[in-house]
Amino acid sequence: MFKSLLIISVLAVVVLSKPADEKYTTKYDTLNLDEILNNDRLRNAYFKCLTNKGACTEDAKELKDVLPDALQTDCTKCSDTQRKNAEVVIRYYMDKRKEEWEELKKLYDPDGIYEEKYKDRLKAK
Repeated sequence: MFKSLLIISVLAVVVLSKPADEKYTTKYDTLNLDEILNNDRLRNAYFKCLTNKGACTEDAKELKDVLPDALQTDCTKCSDTQRKNAEVVIRYYMDKRKEEWEELKKLYDPDGIYEEKYKDRLKAK
């Protein structure tokens, strides 16, 4: 009985001590986006991962895992760098890779819920 109570108490402390405003990892914030976006091999590898057409590197998998949540929560768990980088990538695909942008939208925003919100934000800049 005491052992069970102790385990429950420890779990409660762990759960309660977890920050409510948990953020995504920032270990990839220093990636060179220009290098990735302007390199067909790198860009295509990320795209294939995101669209379930190829294997994922660790960083691409991390992006793929958090992308739905980031879209749904308007990137509230993102660092400032991640918000800026997201806009760079979105603008790049909207302007230069329209077919791939459409494919990403079909997968991550099939009902068009997020499209207008981000489109308006990007037009303002």
